[in-house]
Amino acid sequence: MNKLTVVLGDYPHAQPLLDGDVGVDGYAVEPVEVRPVIGAYRRMIRDLEFDVCELAPVSYLMARQEGIALTAVPVFLNRRFHHGDVQCAADSGIRVPRDLEGRRVGVRAYSVSTGVWVRGVLREEYGVDIDKITWVVDDDDHIEGRVPANVERVTDGRSLGELLRAGEIDAALTGNAGTGRAGAPRAGWSAATEPEPAADEGPYPLFPEAGTLAVDHYLRTGVYPLHSLIALRSELVDADPGLATRLYAAFAESKRRHLAAHPGWSAVPRLARQGQRIGGDPVPYGIAANEPSLNAMVRFAKDQGLLDPGFSTDLRSLFAAGDYPDA
Repeated sequence: MNKLTVVLGDYPHAQPLLDGDVGVDGYAVEPVEVRPVIGAYRRMIRDLEFDVCELAPVSYLMARQEGIALTAVPVFLNRRFHHGDVQCAADSGIRVPRDLEGRRVGVRAYSVSTGVWVRGVLREEYGVDIDKITWVVDDDDHIEGRVPANVERVTDGRSLGELLRAGEIDAALTGNAGTGRAGAPRAGWSAATEPEPAADEGPYPLFPEAGTLAVDHYLRTGVYPLHSLIALRSELVDADPGLATRLYAAFAESKRRHLAAHPGWSAVPRLARQGQRIGGDPVPYGIAANEPSLNAMVRFAKDQGLLDPGFSTDLRSLFAAGDYPDA
């Protein structure tokens, strides 16, 4: 039996696969723990170090464009809305999205998925000229050489959270994409204190009613931002063309078993809340179920210079040939 080294973040709905309760025919799954899992993204893209690895979707698309021998199955373990991810410095005077033009906004790296989704929404929904914003980064992109001229690197070692609280940047993204961490993922990072979202003396949200706006955007567009997919080394699929279908089926079965034991996403309250917001499965798998989100991701990445204009818009071409019923 062949071995499959598998690296995933902490997802209860994938745990039956990692625990061996769900199998991949012909293979023994060997979990490899990398924390934060973002550190594995770079190792997979640059060194093809693992057989199967969760990846940021935009980084995966950029890797394919560069000819890196990776392919994927349409399993999206993590999803998030992003209207609540932009925090403004206390004295910035920012009140509406277009006030960000001419300002300095922090994000971990230009191609980080949250940044791509936020910039896409700012441009398409609110008419923000994202090219008039200086994007201040404190980490490398997984695929280098695609950042535009309006990207500036932090050079003194301070975190984005520190810069935001000091008023040296006008706004920043939150969480792992910005102020929620300090340090580079390849070396491990420490949790950083998040700015309080609505205090007169501290950073405040660009969108106070972020939850309502996010649901409205989803209901109008069908776009539900993707935050991970499952990539594997292309040579494995070349050697075993049926592997992609069996791997997809294993992830789908793993999710079914988790939900049978924990109905209504009771073990993952964040996903339970998101499922209530959208009125359905908070982590749908498959191409058809995710078509609006996949199309938006490709469109945003092209618009932001991360993908070439001629990058294929054929969604099936983004994944290994296989059978992927919605799951």
